[in-house]
Amino acid sequence: MFGYYDYVLALIPGVLVGVTTVLSTVGLPPTSTVLAGGTAAALVVAHALFVRAPAVGERATDPPAGRTDAD
Repeated sequence: MFGYYDYVLALIPGVLVGVTTVLSTVGLPPTSTVLAGGTAAALVVAHALFVRAPAVGERATDPPAGRTDAD
């Protein structure tokens, strides 16, 4: 089963190539199309890192393993 980050990894080059190709067919210069495609791919990465950030399996409020409140 695929998770969110598997889709993100597949989406990064897809967005880069897709946006670049679409803008190239419209007639924009190659420099502008690659810049726009790179920006769109960077937004996908930023969303994966900052909006839906990876989390560790434990909650931050749990005490470390082997410790209790009496220690």
